[in-house]
Amino acid sequence: MHPGHRMLLIILDLFLCKTTRGHVFLPQNPKTVSMVQELVKEGAVEALKKCFSSRMEFGTAGLRAAMGPGTSCMNDLTIIQTTQVVLITLRSGGVVIGYDARAHPPSGGSSKRFASLAAAVFISRGVPVHLFSDITPTPFVPFTVLHLGLCAGIMVTASHNPKQDNGYKVYWENGAQIVSPHDKGISQSIEENLEPWPESWSTEEALKSPLLKDPYQDIHTQYFKAIQKHCHHRDINKSSKVKIVHTSVHGVGHTFVQSAFKAFDLHPPYAVEEQKDPDPEFPTVKYPNPEEGEGVLTLSFALAEREGATVVLANDPDADRLAVAEKQESGQWRVFSGNELGALLGWWMFRCWEKLNSDAAAVKNVYMLSSTVSSKILRGIALKEGFHFEETLTGFKWMGNRARDLLDQGKTVLFAFEEAIGYMCSSSVLDKDGVSAAAIAGEMISYLATKSSSLSQQLTAIYEEYGYHISKNSYFICHDQDVIHSLFDRLRNYSGQKDSYPTECGRFSISAVRDLTTGYDSNQPSNKAVLPTSRSSQMITFTFSNGGVATMRTSGTEPKIKYYTELCAAPGNSNVTHLKKELDDLVDAIVDNFFEPEKNKLQPKPE
Repeated sequence: MHPGHRMLLIILDLFLCKTTRGHVFLPQNPKTVSMVQELVKEGAVEALKKCFSSRMEFGTAGLRAAMGPGTSCMNDLTIIQTTQVVLITLRSGGVVIGYDARAHPPSGGSSKRFASLAAAVFISRGVPVHLFSDITPTPFVPFTVLHLGLCAGIMVTASHNPKQDNGYKVYWENGAQIVSPHDKGISQSIEENLEPWPESWSTEEALKSPLLKDPYQDIHTQYFKAIQKHCHHRDINKSSKVKIVHTSVHGVGHTFVQSAFKAFDLHPPYAVEEQKDPDPEFPTVKYPNPEEGEGVLTLSFALAEREGATVVLANDPDADRLAVAEKQESGQWRVFSGNELGALLGWWMFRCWEKLNSDAAAVKNVYMLSSTVSSKILRGIALKEGFHFEETLTGFKWMGNRARDLLDQGKTVLFAFEEAIGYMCSSSVLDKDGVSAAAIAGEMISYLATKSSSLSQQLTAIYEEYGYHISKNSYFICHDQDVIHSLFDRLRNYSGQKDSYPTECGRFSISAVRDLTTGYDSNQPSNKAVLPTSRSSQMITFTFSNGGVATMRTSGTEPKIKYYTELCAAPGNSNVTHLKKELDDLVDAIVDNFFEPEKNKLQPKPE
């Protein structure tokens, strides 16, 4: 038999999904079935292998993959299999399920359909389900978990990923994204529980069940009521003359940001008409990710010019992130980095808290958090102002869970952020929230205008007071896991011996190394890292003698090797030109010596 035909038979056997007990079940979505039949008919062995030769990993708080047939894709069957295991893992109690507007007509998959299937699984086992009747921002799901005291939340979204992708994000009863041991337990149990329960396909029956409730109106009311505790300048907001443009980049954010501005008595932002309604095709952008900067904001800038607006706010498609741009005196637009906006929002949240708290001792109870690859600016502010600052591993699942721990100890968690334009400005949502962040940014902008100041001017004032923190982040694209492993292994065995990390990079001397893949940290007496480690991802941080810090890590959701660099200067050192030149030289040295892009055939970030 031809090897290709043998592979087709193996794939077909997988497609029939034989269980360990010998039972056979077919996927019940005719479009998914048709896609496989067409690929078999064409003899598309490689495409079929890609669909069926591996299973999606239950990783960064859940699943994320392309929609389509097979065990490596998001489809009806893999959603049911995952949800059944989530149900088995839960304590008793209800769940909330939300979804964005993503859809993939060729496979028949969509966020709404996947959410309905997940609901059917829970209802088939008598679990009460609060299923949103319409699209909703991701932050509404963790908010609902806490507000209604539920045992879990599921959000069907792929955030800012390409249009063919979807995802399945899980929150636990504490309102934060799941972490170990729950995520590992789910991942291991999926392989042991592949057979769908017959009732799991019954979405029509589930939607008629008395166990099903729609939380949309109640949560809409309660969420906007909750975030109003962060509105401190209502009179300024009402009279503000600042004009702001908002884009939801074809996602869910438009309605909710308009409501957030209304809750703060801010004038409604101008909406980018071409992008305000949900559209799973994302027709006006190459990438639906405001983090990519100006390319996503072209239509926003055009509208701002027509209306005389000076600020643009942009959410990603599931509205959990926020990007901000401001028109400069030169007429050019400045898109703030996630670290710069983190500095501004961190300063603002502390300033507002300080105005309300006259007791000098109260500051000792206040915490701010950021991820280890984000700017250390909050540390600089904390050192001067007297509150606590903590770093966590990359991702809001770590910050959300740490915030929960601190809140349970009676602490005040004012703010948390990550450089990937994610901000938690309210402990009502223990995850990044682009809706509340948009309203809070709107109030900050309005307040600064009364002082004849801008975001750019205030950012400079923050750096002058707390020390300049200049950062430069980017990534390389790499689809070859062998290359990625080789690149990081070389850094761990730099002199040819095991665990011999580099001591210099070009002209820059390295003073410390932390490897959160292996658990090594040269700064600790035992050489053992304090932060949690994970063998499943690559992450090495180098500290340089000149005050620079650089982290190289793989992405949990995309084929990228990312780097994050920052030069932290002491307050008073305001030679920005020199600092930027020093950081540029450091980044060039890291790229040339550690990434070796030509040798490793790495693709640079698209311009």
